[in-house]
Amino acid sequence: MNRRLSSTRRTLTAAARTGKHLAYRTLSGIVAALVDAGRLIRTGDLLDRLGADLPDGQRSWYGRHCVKAYRQREGAEPVRVWAQHRTTGKWVHVYVYSPADPALYTALTTYKATRHLAQAQFTEAA
Repeated sequence: MNRRLSSTRRTLTAAARTGKHLAYRTLSGIVAALVDAGRLIRTGDLLDRLGADLPDGQRSWYGRHCVKAYRQREGAEPVRVWAQHRTTGKWVHVYVYSPADPALYTALTTYKATRHLAQAQFTEAA
């Protein structure tokens, strides 16, 4: 009993001393590994691939259009992952999609600021 208690105490002490990065990676689990491998992407990743230089506020609205298109198509929520914000470094909960998910490209056409990216010459490169 005493050994088990001291082992538990050591485990809790070690867990309390981990950094934020490890804690959030642990919370995200396999989803974070799939994002790192490129099997899932964030909306900002697609915009970067297409060369869109949008401010954060407009990127956020594009993400909202993606979520709306995904919900209409699938009838469920997209997968979420903890990721560091690209400019502030804060940890945020973001949706991730398959790189070929139709919701990403539907949102390109429905959001006014990204409509020009939905032309055939740009979407073929993605």
